[in-house]
Amino acid sequence: MAHFFVCHGRDEIPRWRMAFPESSRVGPTQALERVGQGDLAWVMSNLDGWETLVRNLVNRGAVLVVLSYSPAPAEASLALNAGARGYAHALSPAVLLQQVALVTTNQGIWVLPELLNSVVAGTFKALGGHARMHGDTLAALTERERTVALAVAEGKSNKVVARELDITERTVKAHLGAIFRKLGLRDRMQLVLRLSQQEVGIADHSH
Repeated sequence: MAHFFVCHGRDEIPRWRMAFPESSRVGPTQALERVGQGDLAWVMSNLDGWETLVRNLVNRGAVLVVLSYSPAPAEASLALNAGARGYAHALSPAVLLQQVALVTTNQGIWVLPELLNSVVAGTFKALGGHARMHGDTLAALTERERTVALAVAEGKSNKVVARELDITERTVKAHLGAIFRKLGLRDRMQLVLRLSQQEVGIADHSH
């Protein structure tokens, strides 16, 4: 698997080079010529037409991660909708970039933790929210677990859920653990997709 960093010629990110010393830095045109099945391509979101580029490279069987100098939930959603498996800050430390590579090349989804709740909420709404709620999925859960599952699917953080339900954050985490276990899920993003009757083929790295 080759690593390609797709950017304007003037973008040089030393940490990225430290993370992947064997990597190639290419422009969009070169990327379309060189990136193929099983490669990992990191695309800068300051490129014109980056979404189209991501889609094209995903269609070739490459794994895509979008890097941004100013990460935002809306852009993260665009990246995931285009088929990217990761969305991270362009200036992330080398060790974090390596973690992103590990998660995304193992079928996971990696989104900046601080953006995750917003992205989850956006996905839930986009998929139809409560109107599409799948009763069978929730039948396996206790009433309190159902309440926690729906609150989390709306993008609320553990802290907010704890405050609204007048329980501790630790209890929210315990409920989430039980929910994930009962439904065979790994994380919030999978929960949203399951509740919306979507395929669960998506994973992030944080709960």
